[in-house]
Amino acid sequence: MFAPLVAMEFGNNRQQKALTAINELNILNDLSRYDPILCGTIPLQIDIEDSDLDIIFYVTNFSEFEDKVLKLYSHLSDFKLERKRIRDEDVVKANFNFKGFEFEMFGQNQPTHKQHAYLHMIVQAEVLKRDESMKCKVIELKEKGYKTEPAFCEVLGIDGDPYIGLLEYGEKKGFIN
Repeated sequence: MFAPLVAMEFGNNRQQKALTAINELNILNDLSRYDPILCGTIPLQIDIEDSDLDIIFYVTNFSEFEDKVLKLYSHLSDFKLERKRIRDEDVVKANFNFKGFEFEMFGQNQPTHKQHAYLHMIVQAEVLKRDESMKCKVIELKEKGYKTEPAFCEVLGIDGDPYIGLLEYGEKKGFIN
């Protein structure tokens, strides 16, 4: 199974700087009760210049989580906290900048190992592990403005909703269940 923190610890310069920023903020420890997982393109080395650091959380009490996030990170540059609904689910999002990285913290009432961001990353990691040439194709599409999941679906020939299509592809291939 893909381990994002290990990949970054031994990864390229940007990954190591990102991991240093995460550790300086102590996010994974301070919010450990919410089962945080680092997701996204930076751990997979398919990031582009404006890629952010995505950290997902299992949140059952949104007000408590929001209070904790406000206390810990509201002093940081460009801090923003919002609650909204995505796919008929309540979520809380916090964004801020630190040490040259944009952070996006995403909490929802679902175990982190079952959240789409995590499952997408696992599928993407497996695809890249099996065909390293996909990395350049995905990055090229991302530089043209594609989001990550649509870029993967484009190179894999998956039609329809790319966020659902990538999950279905991962299930079909046995990458996720």
